[in-house]
Amino acid sequence: MPITAQHVRDTLDTYLARHPDEKDSLSALSQVLDEAGDSIASRKEFRGHVTAGAALLRPDGRVLTIEHRALRKWLLPGGHVEQTDSTLLDAALRELAEETGISPDKVEPDSGTPLHVDVHPIPANPDKGEDAHQHFDFRYLFRTTADTVELQEEEVTAYSWQFADMLTAEPLRSRVMAAIRP
Repeated sequence: MPITAQHVRDTLDTYLARHPDEKDSLSALSQVLDEAGDSIASRKEFRGHVTAGAALLRPDGRVLTIEHRALRKWLLPGGHVEQTDSTLLDAALRELAEETGISPDKVEPDSGTPLHVDVHPIPANPDKGEDAHQHFDFRYLFRTTADTVELQEEEVTAYSWQFADMLTAEPLRSRVMAAIRP
């Protein structure tokens, strides 16, 4: 069953219960969710739509980053949700496996609650018939002992295991740092 507006709302509410100081910064997500309903999970919803990402953490405190081919930026693995995804967590795990080749059985979710929800603009892409819009990226923390990566070369050009303190985006950096177990 595809991801529903109710699932997104429940996930957002659980997240905001942990991080109430982010209510204002996520108000655009709440507004689009109210207006778009279940189309919040459609990549054709150009007011904005949900995406899912994975912060994959190894015991040595390193996090997997990938170089996105089209954007030419180093990012966490992740992307658009699919009709086959039933939860945002499932979508993050699927995207992680697709982009990195790391099998889901080598990965353990840290929690069913996102580590971070990021709102960022996406420029128009006339080649794909896409207007400028926002991504509401639900980022989950996963743990692994795997280190072998097989990139999906259509979308990803390189990967790197970075120490968590090298992440630049806050509060993602601080939250990943706090999750490192001694």
